[in-house]
Amino acid sequence: MKILLLGVGMQGKATLHDLVHHDKVDEVIAADWDLASLAAYVENKRYGAKVRCEHVDAANPESIKRLMQQGPDVVIDLLPVSFHGSVAAAAVEHKIHLVNASYAGPDVKQLAAQAKAQNVTLLPEFGMDPGIDLVLLGQAVRSLDSIEEIISYGAGFPELEAANNPLKYKVSWTFEGVLKSYRRAGRIIRDGKIVDIEETEMFSPENIHEIEIEGLGKLEGIPNGDALKYVELLGIERSALTNMGRYTLRWPGHCAFWKTLVDLHLLDDEPVIVDGVAVDRKRFLAAAIEPHIQYRANERDVVVVRVEVAGRKNGQKKRVAYQMIDKRDLETGLSGMSRTVGYTDSIGALMIGTGQITQRGLLSPVNDIPYKLFTQELAKRDIQVTSEIQ
Repeated sequence: MKILLLGVGMQGKATLHDLVHHDKVDEVIAADWDLASLAAYVENKRYGAKVRCEHVDAANPESIKRLMQQGPDVVIDLLPVSFHGSVAAAAVEHKIHLVNASYAGPDVKQLAAQAKAQNVTLLPEFGMDPGIDLVLLGQAVRSLDSIEEIISYGAGFPELEAANNPLKYKVSWTFEGVLKSYRRAGRIIRDGKIVDIEETEMFSPENIHEIEIEGLGKLEGIPNGDALKYVELLGIERSALTNMGRYTLRWPGHCAFWKTLVDLHLLDDEPVIVDGVAVDRKRFLAAAIEPHIQYRANERDVVVVRVEVAGRKNGQKKRVAYQMIDKRDLETGLSGMSRTVGYTDSIGALMIGTGQITQRGLLSPVNDIPYKLFTQELAKRDIQVTSEIQ
């Protein structure tokens, strides 16, 4: 099997590591903007002839086309989100299956019929969050006859002993991306009523709750986007839901800090003019703060995915919970975030490439990924999923 990996950043390095060490993969075409750094990394890791390094200019359709024409069976797209639509379109045109770790935007969704006609599988939203959380969510919902409550969590943050800065947070992906997610409108169901959370209110006390995770302790839950968009996909009745929400997690105190910065308009989208120069507020904050919140060589991040679903089974009230906790592997240096995003992408590509997934068109991790097979593959990579039924 030949895999094209577009983007070899923090998460892509974990994907590359997994593909190189899989016996079903004959060749990986690893493509990145910074070819010199990529080649040096591959040489340092001694990945050998199995990896071929290429330059990619994602803004140039001819650059993407050139790589697609090299005959990969599956392309894993870990480029910035703004390129996902054009990469997916190129994959469909060249009849190549595709996996990525980001939400499916309109430009990807509109390719569904064409992909199916071309006998191509498109699997977006297949990382950690979205990704692992959606597979667990689909399994939890299918385990009950009727659903009354859905609460899910997806988060990455430092171990408590590594949370040694005022933010109690360190970077396991781009900090600018984190800041963009900190100004996001949310939609939940609370006590049977739909609650719309404005993008400036996600850190407000009324929208924050605490949860105790065994082995970690008390954490803050923060609204994470529109939870209701999955109602139809799950095939459940909206009117039967009393509570529904998707949340990220942080150590206590994090939300109060960022509520202050939001109230001071430091995360506003409009640039601020300084000496006649327009300055992007979030880009400035990211550039100023990110160098000071990096993980040291001996520090680990924690990744948590937890899905709680309540309803009825055979007329009896039931509550089921699925949970995954992973941490940085100090031996490989790969963070928990990189492992859970990058390995999941790799697993998706391998499942498609080996024929374990045969469905074509636009797939969703909620309904189209075999739970048992997927969790077995995670376990092979020392990523464990546990379940509870009450």
